[in-house]
Amino acid sequence: MLSGIKIVDFTRYFPGPFATLRLAERGAEVIKIEEPTGDPARFMDTIDGAEGCIFRSQSRGKKSVVLDLKQKDQLQKALELIRKADVVIESFRPGVPKKLGIDYDSLIQINPSLVYCSLSGFGQNTSISHLGGHDLNYMALSGVLAQLTDAQGRPIKPNIAMADLLGGVVASEEILAGLVQRERTGKSVYLDVSMTETMLSWMGLHVSHQSATGEEHGINDHGIAYYIYETKDQRYMTIGAIEDKFWRNFCQGVEREDLIPGHKTQPLPGNPYYKEMIELFKSRTFSEWTDFSKKVDCCMTPVLETSELKDQAVFQERHFIEHKWGLDYVATRYNQGKSFLDFANPYSKLGEHN
Repeated sequence: MLSGIKIVDFTRYFPGPFATLRLAERGAEVIKIEEPTGDPARFMDTIDGAEGCIFRSQSRGKKSVVLDLKQKDQLQKALELIRKADVVIESFRPGVPKKLGIDYDSLIQINPSLVYCSLSGFGQNTSISHLGGHDLNYMALSGVLAQLTDAQGRPIKPNIAMADLLGGVVASEEILAGLVQRERTGKSVYLDVSMTETMLSWMGLHVSHQSATGEEHGINDHGIAYYIYETKDQRYMTIGAIEDKFWRNFCQGVEREDLIPGHKTQPLPGNPYYKEMIELFKSRTFSEWTDFSKKVDCCMTPVLETSELKDQAVFQERHFIEHKWGLDYVATRYNQGKSFLDFANPYSKLGEHN
């Protein structure tokens, strides 16, 4: 898909590397430029003294070149790579690329058709562009974190870096759009991706709904038919039977047609239908409900733990999780039923391609 596209990658840690992983899995040549001490992610969560999962999970299919951009001769080597590149992506704080001599305005002088992507927390030209931040900060400022609360309404800290990952997805999406624009015009493209704004884009429905009704938490409330229930063995199942046909299928499947009238009622303590649903789900085990969900078309799925994902037929059938090099890996795209781990190594050693 992207064979022949060369990307020079100045990003570190998680968001930018996830963006370039997505592009590498689509065939692009990704040259990761690392400082002499390496991407700090190499040394986080290390495995037996070697690179850790954060780095390994994002680095397959990439080359590693070590350059100290503060040294003129090594900056020149970076510029030579960029001269022949299609894309540059960086995740420095705004202003740093200019100090290093790798900003957009400088680089298009040597490569007039370059696609240049800046990935940052708050954008390149906002009143807080100069501030540091991480995933949790971007989720908070975008309003997304306020939608994820405990029973007392307090925001929780998710165990998945949503802003980092979405930032990587959007950056790769913007780069692909930039390549299309360059193909049409022959001119360079500058892309300014803010991780906070990418999270804010998820809030579109909430913002519109709040402006119309004053309600803060959107319209994602479809009563007892769209809920999470505990099973007999303290596991959890989700049901999303919003449409009448799915709710009817569920009620008929459990031989409880008396629940059909409660379809749109709310999961509140005084609701007898809600009480019946709680008791119903606690009458069967997680395994029994999972089997039920595969036989009855009612929008029901189990809440799976990470360790259970690789054993799911739905992921095995399309080769979305594979084991190689001592770890399990997850694909970023459907590869037409083929292995996505067709790279020679799980990651490049620091400076391997100097």
